[in-house]
Amino acid sequence: PCPLCCPQLEGLCSFLQLSTCPEHLLVRFCSWLLGLTPNLSYTSAAILAEQLFLRRVLSLTQPPSRHLMAALASFCSKYSQPFCRVLVAAVLREPGEGAEQTKLVCELVEECLEPDCVRLVLSQVLEVPLSEKLLPVLQAVLERQVRGSPLSPWEVLPPELFDLLVLTLCRQAPAFATSLNYAKLVTAMLSMYQSQVS
Repeated sequence: PCPLCCPQLEGLCSFLQLSTCPEHLLVRFCSWLLGLTPNLSYTSAAILAEQLFLRRVLSLTQPPSRHLMAALASFCSKYSQPFCRVLVAAVLREPGEGAEQTKLVCELVEECLEPDCVRLVLSQVLEVPLSEKLLPVLQAVLERQVRGSPLSPWEVLPPELFDLLVLTLCRQAPAFATSLNYAKLVTAMLSMYQSQVS
């Protein structure tokens, strides 16, 4: 059985000080995780996502190091669902500007996450009150389709989520009357979904 599928996982993470280990070791640890057989359970992967990355990401005040980005990309390549449920959800709920955190989520959406997790991120954004810091995340979801992705728009944005996005943006329009990010987002939607937006 997988050595990390056990109730003692949080204690093990604490004992190994994984939340504060040097980032170059974090990359090696994530590479080791990818080789485990069988795969981690969803619960174990969620615990590790929290222990390995949550504190680091929420405390960012400058762009993440290449080692941290490599570790995030490595973990996301196999356990993106629990990663999004734990880490991305925490970033979206975090009050304040969170500029570096928002940029990180945008980069993950554009470069690392599979289509089902892009949809998950969109649904997570639409579950919380819309704010200025979340507009770039919505923009990143749209840009995923025009930055060399072979996916059709509806593979990334299914109709039900798109309709909810349009409804949310329409309702919030007065609050973002002077927002450049809001204007860019609406312009992108109008150019990419002309036949769907009336």
